[in-house]
Amino acid sequence: MYEQIKHAMRKANYDKYPATRISGNICQGWDNIIAGIKAALGDAKCLAVELYTGVYEDEVIKAFSDGFATEVVNTRDLMKPEPEIVAMTERFMTGDVLFGYVTALRLADYFDPDRLGRAKEAVLSAPGLSVVVGTGASLVVPQDAMVVYVDMARWEIQQRFRRHEVKALGVDNRSDAVSVQYKRGYFNDWRICDIHKDSLFQRVAFWIDTHIAGSPKMIDRDTFFKGIDATVKTPFRVVPFFDPAPWGGQWMKEVCDLDRSQANFGWCFDCVPEENSLYFEVDGVRFELPSVDLVLLRSKELLGEPVEARFGKDFPIRFDFLDTMGGGNLSLQVHPTTQFIRESFGMPYTQDESYYLMDAGEGAHVYIGLKTGINPDDMIEDLRKAQAGEIVFDAEKYVNNIPARKHDHFLIPGGTVHCSGAESMVLEISSTPNLFTFKLWDWQRLGLDGKPRPINVERGSHVINWARNTEYVEANLHNHFSEVASGEGWREERTGLHPNEFIETRRHTFTSKVHHNTGGSVNVLNLVDGEEAVVESPTGAFAPFVVHYAETFIIPASVGDYTIRPYGLSDGKECMTVKAYVRF
Repeated sequence: MYEQIKHAMRKANYDKYPATRISGNICQGWDNIIAGIKAALGDAKCLAVELYTGVYEDEVIKAFSDGFATEVVNTRDLMKPEPEIVAMTERFMTGDVLFGYVTALRLADYFDPDRLGRAKEAVLSAPGLSVVVGTGASLVVPQDAMVVYVDMARWEIQQRFRRHEVKALGVDNRSDAVSVQYKRGYFNDWRICDIHKDSLFQRVAFWIDTHIAGSPKMIDRDTFFKGIDATVKTPFRVVPFFDPAPWGGQWMKEVCDLDRSQANFGWCFDCVPEENSLYFEVDGVRFELPSVDLVLLRSKELLGEPVEARFGKDFPIRFDFLDTMGGGNLSLQVHPTTQFIRESFGMPYTQDESYYLMDAGEGAHVYIGLKTGINPDDMIEDLRKAQAGEIVFDAEKYVNNIPARKHDHFLIPGGTVHCSGAESMVLEISSTPNLFTFKLWDWQRLGLDGKPRPINVERGSHVINWARNTEYVEANLHNHFSEVASGEGWREERTGLHPNEFIETRRHTFTSKVHHNTGGSVNVLNLVDGEEAVVESPTGAFAPFVVHYAETFIIPASVGDYTIRPYGLSDGKECMTVKAYVRF
């Protein structure tokens, strides 16, 4: 099967390391970093080294302790006792293995007032230089002290969770299950750290990248903002990351040129700015930072004013790949309704989504919606029995199984039972919440850790929309394309999404230049057919931006007018893009 898939693939030209290229100041290695900070400090008496959660703290503390020949103040020593922090965060962690509740805490809540007060006094009265390292270091030093920030993307943090390498905010939870570590990050720590970081952007003098252990890099404030401002004025891509899955396939290995020795790759997250990285290529040296920094700093220019007014500093559109070519079915699942997700988890909106078929093999299919006439009570009871291991759930009895072809589009508003079947390559277009999948049935399959994956029949039973039956699916959720405009060498089609969803999607098929306008919303696109295309500004406001097959790219709302045309290997040939934006 793998060889059949491989021979059907086009030559890989997918760029796994997209970067914004700028000139600026960058140094590498701890010796050079410390020397650069010393030169900038001059006679200053205080230095705060802020850490995002997930940084290898010991590496940073040692570098600054050795480099400045002093004992640094570790902010963990100033926080409340761990049992008190565990109790304080319990209501947001909850007792669930997967799901928590969005925190209302802030970083100051973690600090013991007496310890913090004594540390502030010690820093002010110290005869020599005081170096404070850790999350919240800036809370210890005077307002005019130098601040250095060691940042970290959530995707790398998740890899460290899996290896049980990093502590949580104020808690040593390295022995916890990976799902519990992720839950603490997602519902609590990351939100607290992002709010704190958002308050520091104008104070930070240097930014340090430690994504690769032992190979730190540092840029100064001017270089950081040069990269941010350059990125938000042009089309750009975040750094994609790939992950295996119990159902994973083989398609991305060839198209995205991935490690052939791995058993499979099921996921590619190529537009999840809260978790992805950005690369700045500074005079030929790659510097990595969380792409959420761009969202926090330039939300209005990036998202568009109406979108920012609605979503704040959340990037609302997510693109990712689900590869089951040569793999298996995804878990049968349902996403919660908006009301349920608000009441249960404190999230403002739910994970509505759609499946766009990038490719489909023989026998490809999608399970979506419920068969007309089924008894809901019977289905839930059978799911419960299957969860208990008493029966094998008969999905064909209850759920529509629809053949899938390349370039089909299935719309999946919250409450719709669904999953992609084997032999499918799905571009999943969804709203951003990326944790809220209630698995109903997992085909008697174990996770990659050899354990059963968590099933949520009871939660699912509260959100399934039983009216989404066979007739509803055909009338509303499957291949509802309609032409909205055309011209010489191009055609634009509306592809959805469902009226319940806030994302609009359009497909453009073209052999010549197509004119676009962001319309006041961030645009997210993928080149779903054709080898190469180029995005250009009619006024020359940004340099031509080349994209390759299967690459997702982002057009900031502030760009306004832009064009896309076939390019390079596709010059004179037909290309196709799918575009998503927020409806007003």
